[in-house]
Amino acid sequence: MTQFDTLTEVQENLKNGAFTCAQMIEAFLERIEKHQNLNAFVEVYAHDARSRATVIDAKLKHGTAGKLAGLVVGLKDNIVYRGHKVTAASKMLEGFESLFSATVVERLLEEDAIIIGRLNCDEFAMGSANKFSHYGPVKNPLNLKKVPGGSSGGSAAAVAAGLCHAALGSDTGGSIRQPASFTGTIGFKPTYGRVSRHGLIAFASSFDQIGPFARSLENINLLYETMAGPDDYDNTVSQKEVETVPPEQNEKPRKIAYFKDALTSEHIDKEVKEATFEFIEDLKAKGHTVTGIEFPLLDYLVPIYYILTTAEASSNLARYDGIHFGYRSENAHDLESTYKLSRTEGFGAEVKRRILLGTFVLSSGYYEAYYGKAQKARRLVSDKTKAIFEEYDFILSPTTPHAAFDISAESTDPTKMYLEDIFTVHANITGIPSVSLPLFQNSKKLPFGMQFSANSFQEADLLNFAKNFINK
Repeated sequence: MTQFDTLTEVQENLKNGAFTCAQMIEAFLERIEKHQNLNAFVEVYAHDARSRATVIDAKLKHGTAGKLAGLVVGLKDNIVYRGHKVTAASKMLEGFESLFSATVVERLLEEDAIIIGRLNCDEFAMGSANKFSHYGPVKNPLNLKKVPGGSSGGSAAAVAAGLCHAALGSDTGGSIRQPASFTGTIGFKPTYGRVSRHGLIAFASSFDQIGPFARSLENINLLYETMAGPDDYDNTVSQKEVETVPPEQNEKPRKIAYFKDALTSEHIDKEVKEATFEFIEDLKAKGHTVTGIEFPLLDYLVPIYYILTTAEASSNLARYDGIHFGYRSENAHDLESTYKLSRTEGFGAEVKRRILLGTFVLSSGYYEAYYGKAQKARRLVSDKTKAIFEEYDFILSPTTPHAAFDISAESTDPTKMYLEDIFTVHANITGIPSVSLPLFQNSKKLPFGMQFSANSFQEADLLNFAKNFINK
């Protein structure tokens, strides 16, 4: 069956009888089976998907179907779905079944989307390669020797391989945009507080945000507009009205900033740097004003991010103790050994590393020196960013410092992996919306993305501007 990038194409074919939802689901299930080697799915909801397809076919026949009818969506394995297992790719939650659905899941189902399965990710969303998973690493469908990025690597790989029309991921420091860059897909992180986090297993609560992957802006826009908006179950969600993305393309000249020091960093691949500067010149030729600006806090972004997120992770993951929640060690014989062994055996190495770091920065004698200063620095970054948006419409950067790297690549220094987030953490620290667009390939035919960020709650303007570069 032909793969369609937009829901409009899918619904046109459903309407004219080219195929039914039921037939389409069978084609997807066959394709998922064929591409098991990617390790993108940890569970396929074949029975559910078939049942919903039959119901939606009937709704389409009677003209009562929702606006997402025919859209097949995968869920990252940290977004809960009532009556279905969810593990955050961790042994700690092995066999756990959710008693409720995330708000985003409820909203997709209300509009007749079909959820086809849960997707692999880095354990508790901590990683940049999708190698830190209880289920093993995910492979990049564009090159099986490369990583798909993380932590939402399964979501990115599934969309890139055509195993679903779209997928949901979570973005704490770039976990949607970085894998989108590595897999040649579109990845979008809305403003913090624009989309409910109710039903998202927390990593770092003041950074986490749910967002979509797709191969078209149309599907990104539809998913965003369906999921966004107030939610009684999440008091951090904004009450601001959700602006829809205008159907007409806004081609007026815009003012765009980029951080000069970021593009001179030694960590950026030569081809990525060259493509970025060529892109900047192309924007100028089209009438846009593109200006390199100073951002003196640039070197502090990654340290701010890892101090604050590990501190929040230490707190959020404290509930998984073998008593209140999660895996319990069979070797435990008293209270102390239950705590120690359950967490030692239940968590993977990267999660334990971040819990330890977070516990350290929150500990007596170090709290103000690390956590307190990082919070103050976060405010400075936010204030400086707000000032930039008083003069500019968007901030531009490469999404990632290079294209996808080898799965076999080993690093004895975990901080080198943390630098994968050099361009993406800014949006999470400040809470602004950001989108990665698949605009480039390197000499080895591997994709890498260009990232645009806008002021808070300016999603509609940002996604409309993206139409200048993606024509579907």
